[in-house]
Amino acid sequence: MRGVVMHAPGDVRVEEREDPTILEPTDAVIRLSATCICGSDLWPYRGIEAVTRPSPMGHEYVGVVEQVGDAVRTVKAGDFVVGSFVASDNTCEICRAGYQSRCVHSVMMGGIGSQAELLRVPLADGTLVATPRTPTDAELPSLLAASDVLGTGWFAAVAAEAGPGKTVAVVGDGAVGLLGVFAAKHLGAERIIAMSRHPSRQELARRFGATDIVTERGAAGVAAVKELTGGLGAHSVIEAVGTQESMMQAIRSTRPGGHVGYVGVAHDVELPGPELFFAEVHLLGGPAPVRRFLPELIDLIMAGDLEPGAVFDLTLPLEQAAEGYRAMDERRATKVLLTF
Repeated sequence: MRGVVMHAPGDVRVEEREDPTILEPTDAVIRLSATCICGSDLWPYRGIEAVTRPSPMGHEYVGVVEQVGDAVRTVKAGDFVVGSFVASDNTCEICRAGYQSRCVHSVMMGGIGSQAELLRVPLADGTLVATPRTPTDAELPSLLAASDVLGTGWFAAVAAEAGPGKTVAVVGDGAVGLLGVFAAKHLGAERIIAMSRHPSRQELARRFGATDIVTERGAAGVAAVKELTGGLGAHSVIEAVGTQESMMQAIRSTRPGGHVGYVGVAHDVELPGPELFFAEVHLLGGPAPVRRFLPELIDLIMAGDLEPGAVFDLTLPLEQAAEGYRAMDERRATKVLLTF
């Protein structure tokens, strides 16, 4: 099969990879209908995360089941499925509490690589959710978004306790941040402040439900949020970047007693103890338990109630994946969808 492999920072190639097979009775093999490039894929692309060997890339996927192991019961060959970026059994105590991304048997799909024609999915019963019917081509982008960035934005909004009567601020205007805006709107937030300096992303944020745009960053961004909220700060803040500046901007933009939902993959983030102590804010985040939300999100998408697929602003064939990485790295694209 053809698949994306990163050989070094900035060096992405599409090359022949071995076709996946059933290794465990709980595995499934699916033929992908679409995949995409994630903002987190840019960390190794930029050399911020080490690339020590050629690595298969990708962790977002939708497609049709081709084969299942003998122990798989909930999906079968021919089913169209959506899966999480973390494989989970969905039965352990942690999964039952709603934190499937920290399943005691979890497998990170990024280590397997979904930017390819075929994909082996471990723990298929707990990871894959079959759609009630074969989706249309128009529904594919939204279902693919549910595999990670929509589910992650949704978790961030839930962790931040976005809801009716709340003001929500969103730090980060990448795909996750934009879909955090989207989720906050659908959870009933009264006011949504999107922090963005890019006109095209500001436009999409407003389309997704943002009521206010703040272009400043750091201390100036915090001051702008405070000014919009009568000096108090937002009730709920979504952090969707993962840097020291973005995390502190999120915490400092939150009113006392408020909630921060942080889902940006953290790099060199250190929280100053005294400031955190006196902030009196709730912090909840980490790798999103996308599997918790998949059934609801799939139903909403296929009922026509959600169209998060608008976050994809560039579509390329798999063979042009390297251009997709460049486009996202240079901010010419927010999120790139790869087709076959």
